[in-house]
Formats: sequence, C-alpha cells, structure tokens
Amino acid sequence: MGKPTGFIEFLREVASEVSPSDRIRNWDEFHLHMDEDKLRTQGARCMDCGIPFCHTGTVISGMASGCPINNLIPEFNDLVYRGLWHEALDRLHKTNNFPEFTGRVCPAPCEGACVLGINNPPVTIKNIECAIIDKGWDEGWIAPNPPTQRTGKRVAVIGSGPAGISAAAQLNQAGHWVTVYERADRPGGLLMYGIPNMKLEKQSVVMRRLNVLEAEGVTFVCNTEVGKDLPVEQLLKEFDAVILCTGATKPRDLPIEGRDLKGIHFAMDFLTANTQAVLDQTETPLSARGKDVVIIGGGDTGTDCVGTSIRHSCNSLVQLEIMPKPPRRALCG
Repeated sequence: MGKPTGFIEFLREVASEVSPSDRIRNWDEFHLHMDEDKLRTQGARCMDCGIPFCHTGTVISGMASGCPINNLIPEFNDLVYRGLWHEALDRLHKTNNFPEFTGRVCPAPCEGACVLGINNPPVTIKNIECAIIDKGWDEGWIAPNPPTQRTGKRVAVIGSGPAGISAAAQLNQAGHWVTVYERADRPGGLLMYGIPNMKLEKQSVVMRRLNVLEAEGVTFVCNTEVGKDLPVEQLLKEFDAVILCTGATKPRDLPIEGRDLKGIHFAMDFLTANTQAVLDQTETPLSARGKDVVIIGGGDTGTDCVGTSIRHSCNSLVQLEIMPKPPRRALCG
C-alpha cells in the first residue's frame, strides 16, 4: 500500500466527458482521459483492505457484488499510484483477457463493494482499469503472443461475444487450434452489435483486440449459423471439442395488449440495426428520427436505446422503469 492516508487526503475524481450537447451529434466515445498524475492520486485512495470485497465477485440478495472475474484490484491500484504502469498491466491481464472492454462498459460492481464507499465515494476502480489498458496499447506493450507449442487438438467455439472470445483466447494460449463461428457479418457478438459505438468503439477498440487474437492463431468464421449454415454433425466430426457461447440476443417478450402493433421492436434488433448502419455508413432501417419514442426498461440496454434514439433526433422520448426513482445523490457519493 503506497499511501496509507490517501483515502483521507484525496477526494474521488472521475474523467471528464464530452458535453451532452456535443456528444449527441456523433457516435464517438465521449469519456476523456485523465492526466497521469490525477490517476496516480486516485490509485492512492485505495485502502488495501484486509478483506478486499472489491475483487471477490459474489451474489448478495440476487445482486452482483465485487468483480465477477476477480481482478486483483488493490494490487493494480497500488502499482498505478507508484507509477509502475507496465506491472499494473501485467497484473490486470492475469485475470482479465480484455480490460479495454470491461473498463468501458462494465457496470463496476467492484466500486459498489469498495469498503471506502461505506462512508465516502468509492475508489475509481473502473477508470483506473481503463487507463491501464489504454496506456498499454498506446505504449505498444500489447502485441500478438502466439503459443510456442500446439497440442494438435481442434476446438470450435460457437459465438464470438465476450464469452466466446474469452474462451478462444484461453484455449489458444493452451496450444489448441481454435475456430470461432459467428452468425453475424462481423465478429464480436454483443461487443460489436449489442453495445452502441459511443460506449464501445468498434474499429479502434473491438477490432484491435480481435486482430491480435487472429494474429495469435484464432480463426473467425462469420456469416455462419451452426445448425443452419453448418450442420452440427459436421462440427462434431471435425473438432475435438465444442464450446457453446451464445444467448445474449434472445429477448424477453412482454405479452400485453397492443404488443402486435406496428413500430414496436426489441432493443437488440434496434441496437444491432443502428450499429450496422454506423459501421457500413448507411441509413438504419429502424430509425427513431422524428418519432415519439417510448422505451420500456431502465437498465443498460434501455439506456443504450435512449442514447441511440437521441442521436437519431427523435421528436420526444419517455423511458419507463419498474423500479422506484433513485435518490438525487447516491449514498456512496
């Protein structure tokens, strides 16, 4: 622990953002980088708790608490405080294959479990995580690292979303030959088409990592739906093992009166069509331009639909949420 009194001396500070009036004019990421000195100060706020709940993912009363992939958070906070960025990156990669994704779109249950958050604003864990990996890319520390030996075993992974590419990365590093099948026209699954570009940039962030995986030996096969374009029997015959990593796009319907009226769409259909249009530089077939929009659901996906509809220049927007209105100021700051 580099600064025993850091949590007393320093206040929580997060990265600046592009103003809402400017960010809605494009599909670019709007979170800005913090200066290195400020990031080191934020790392100093970590208390190096005797029981670091932040990095122990668990479920309490049906809700996630702590990091579900057990990132060694107090350790990389201390390394950032001491300016040891390369070591912080190595520590982060021990538990996380893709910190540039989680550092941007994870809801950060680690910060909700931060002990400092009991009576003060918690440590800016997510912001520090994103800064570590972005610095790693900027400094050229991340490069293809194919395995030195191959086992000769072939593994098929069905689905190229976060679960699929994580499995592919681990299996490839173990020396197996891995082929990832994706039914969409681009790899990435939820990362590519389920999360809007302003939250997770596709070319400079998602494809950058997928290109590294390809250089390490992972093969991606797109426009291929297993069971339709590719018989399951053929898959079982050609591969030693098959990993199923699908399911994020299956919606939960709402069977209520008027459900069959025109103009009602599932969120993933709306978001996928929009991102595909952004990447292809075409007009989306599901545009909210000039329309009065109602969004049912207030979670991450509902919020993504809000940001997308506003960027379409919708006429009006109402979001319905089943939960009670949150307090104007969070209890943890």
